[in-house]
Amino acid sequence: DNWYGPDHPNPSMRDAFTRDWHKDSSGPIWLNPPYGRVIKDWMRKASDVAIDGGTVVCLVPARTDTAWWHDYCIDAYEIRYIRGRLKFGNQPNSAPFPSALVIMK
Repeated sequence: DNWYGPDHPNPSMRDAFTRDWHKDSSGPIWLNPPYGRVIKDWMRKASDVAIDGGTVVCLVPARTDTAWWHDYCIDAYEIRYIRGRLKFGNQPNSAPFPSALVIMK
């Protein structure tokens, strides 16, 4: 039950922004944030967690031209660009953008 989301059975785990990710985890934290305009808020939180001593592995669009990328990803511990386009589940089409793993610690 070490995850956050609006449908979590434990009400205290429903809002990821109010939780201490580093304290809640027993190791690296996996983050696959929403890919809309709110991604900057998730990346800011991930950066804060890393500054506090946590390790956060983020699967994000490789949007190297955006402010959030420059604010939170450029100086990450490691960036791994994923070759090709990701395909989620049984979806017929791949993502319309390249992706990257951004490791913050």
